[in-house]
Amino acid sequence: MSDLVKVKHLHKEFGKNVVLKDISLSVERGEVVVIIGPSGCGKSTFLRCLNGLESIEGGVVVIDGLPVEPDKKDIYKIRQKIGMVFQSYELFPHKTVLENIILSPVKVQKRNKDDAMREALVLLDKVGLADKKDYYPRQLSGGQKQRVAIVRALIMHPEVLLFDEVTAALDPEMVHEVLQTMLDLARTGSTMVIVTHEMAFAKAVADRIVFFDQGEIVEETRNVKAFFDEPSTERARKFLKTFAYD
Repeated sequence: MSDLVKVKHLHKEFGKNVVLKDISLSVERGEVVVIIGPSGCGKSTFLRCLNGLESIEGGVVVIDGLPVEPDKKDIYKIRQKIGMVFQSYELFPHKTVLENIILSPVKVQKRNKDDAMREALVLLDKVGLADKKDYYPRQLSGGQKQRVAIVRALIMHPEVLLFDEVTAALDPEMVHEVLQTMLDLARTGSTMVIVTHEMAFAKAVADRIVFFDQGEIVEETRNVKAFFDEPSTERARKFLKTFAYD
């Protein structure tokens, strides 16, 4: 496998608050990397640095051989390689499900509208929402909105998918349907970087676990079962004790 994402010595701060400290991490093509850690440890900021939503004070981020530099005019070309799904859905309320999904491929990638619509319907069918294509976001449950947001990311044919706590705003009964969609994606060989507090899901989906704390990578392993059974650092052990998972 080749590295699709390369991060070297990433440093990020907000004023005097250092959020990320010398982060180095690579993600192989087809790999599912799950980032866990306590709230406020820099996980979401790290994802935002990957697709240029946040500037960085030091280090380098490279996606598919191209450096991510938010102030460059061609940043949009790099962002097309990255699909990001937020916990807040970010759907346009005045557009239908289908209109939300085809907007970027038609406007940004200049794809044929009819082709985009056909692909959108196929993807909606895969996540069980084909019958909701003409609904507006207000007519959907939180879990349905999040699955639409995932389809919207997928239709852009990204090289890597980023998921930022996508179940955090959902009612418990809606969490499973979204996690199942993500698990299905992982099984297709998609490259994914996932920030989550769903430990059972992390255990099931991850090829590699990365544990963040206070802006640093404290523990990183491909032996996922061993991490959840007996992590090697005391900080990770304390963190995992706060969760109940199978």
